Amino acid sequence: MTETMSWLQAVVLGALQGLTEFLPISSSGHLRIVSQIWFGQDAGAAFTAVTQLGTELAVLIFFAKDIWRIVLAWFGGLRNPERRGVDYRIGWYVILATIPIGVLGFVFRHQISTAARNLWLVAIMLILFSFVFIAAERVGSRSKSIETMTRRDAIAMGLAQCLALIPGVSRSGATASAGLFVGMERAAAFRFSFLIAIPAVVASGLFSLKDAFEPAAAGQVTASGPQIVVATAIAFVLGYVSIAWLLKFVSHHSLAWFAGYRIALGLLVIGLLAGGVISAT
Repeated sequence: MTETMSWLQAVVLGALQGLTEFLPISSSGHLRIVSQIWFGQDAGAAFTAVTQLGTELAVLIFFAKDIWRIVLAWFGGLRNPERRGVDYRIGWYVILATIPIGVLGFVFRHQISTAARNLWLVAIMLILFSFVFIAAERVGSRSKSIETMTRRDAIAMGLAQCLALIPGVSRSGATASAGLFVGMERAAAFRFSFLIAIPAVVASGLFSLKDAFEPAAAGQVTASGPQIVVATAIAFVLGYVSIAWLLKFVSHHSLAWFAGYRIALGLLVIGLLAGGVISAT
């Protein structure tokens, strides 16, 4: 018998999606953890993917001027070689960086909805990638802006984005860390991270829309149309606020702040799993 999501669960998870989507702490990991601890159920990967449409709408609005400028430059550059400037190049970089996650996301779509949501894996990823953040901060020269990044930098960040398919890693954390490793400024790395997330997240959300009302595995719950709409709207509002806060924060603070939180949360989840307080699946 299929269990139905409660309105409290929809509101809480929508708010959590908006607050954590852009922070390098893994929104999918948080939704998985809170669902299990608070509600004893998994909302499922499809619910997460669909509510991410709300946060991506926040990105589209927040970066509307930049996105429109890049789109116009890209199409203009295709017709006229003399118009192939920085924005034209960035347009191609976004496309190149999106291809890897598009391919792997489709190939491993079943595993993403089932095995990858095991809480042992989520907790371990939270901890392990915290040290990646710390290493990126120490190694990176932070000398490149988006305007001076190269095709190789974009591909590196695109490959790193594939790791976000695993709950607990964090899309923004993985891509921004890759940006730091190749020498990008912290704020610039996050800005490009948001841009390359748009095609991948929107495609994932639309592709998962039909599955959001059906559980992909035992223990997952179904949500109604109104619940998904409300959760997505909440995610949009809080997502917009979190973008503004994050860009300001990372201009002056290290990713190590987030790493410390991730490690503490990962250890807490491991303790709860080891003590039999919550189930891993």
